[in-house]
Amino acid sequence: MNYPSRLIEDAVGEISRLPGIGKKTALRLALHLLKREEEQSRSLAEAIVNMRTKTTYCIKCHNIADHTLCNICNNPKRDASIICVVVDTRDVLAIEATSQYKGLYHVLGGIISPLEGIGPSDLQIDSLVTRVEGTNQDEPVNEVILALSPTMEGDTTAFYLQKKLKATAVKVSTIARGVPIGGDLEYADEITLGRSIVSRVAYD
Repeated sequence: MNYPSRLIEDAVGEISRLPGIGKKTALRLALHLLKREEEQSRSLAEAIVNMRTKTTYCIKCHNIADHTLCNICNNPKRDASIICVVVDTRDVLAIEATSQYKGLYHVLGGIISPLEGIGPSDLQIDSLVTRVEGTNQDEPVNEVILALSPTMEGDTTAFYLQKKLKATAVKVSTIARGVPIGGDLEYADEITLGRSIVSRVAYD
């Protein structure tokens, strides 16, 4: 593609590095920014730089944070007796969007995957055990929810975590797996349907 300006070409090149954005979309975004007030572009650039340089990780749950503790861990209204274990911040956002969970989180920062060279020592597992065993907490941890994807790596990680937490008195549970609401049984894969039957619950 022949660009009318080298500056536009450079902007398109950088924007297209973002996941899910091709050259055409990047060009459309670049031209949009060019048409807007200069202050809007400056605000966008400043927000991105601030995000990259000033965000940190919560020392308690390892979620993305602005300060030492993230907004969730620092919220006294959250139930500190329950910890939901997730892979990354995207999972936290997904669960928070449901407005159904009021406990705390623990972000592993990845998942056990021998093929990719990721082992337990590469994840925030020891800090999870420390949190569960901790005696300096205002409220002891009674339950750990393993909210991991139902993949081979996810199940491997869940199995490992369950073994690590077995010595503690904490209850270890996992999120329910089954047929999604609005889905037809004939279109459900065999593993999902099988787990739905095994993990059946009482009809209220």
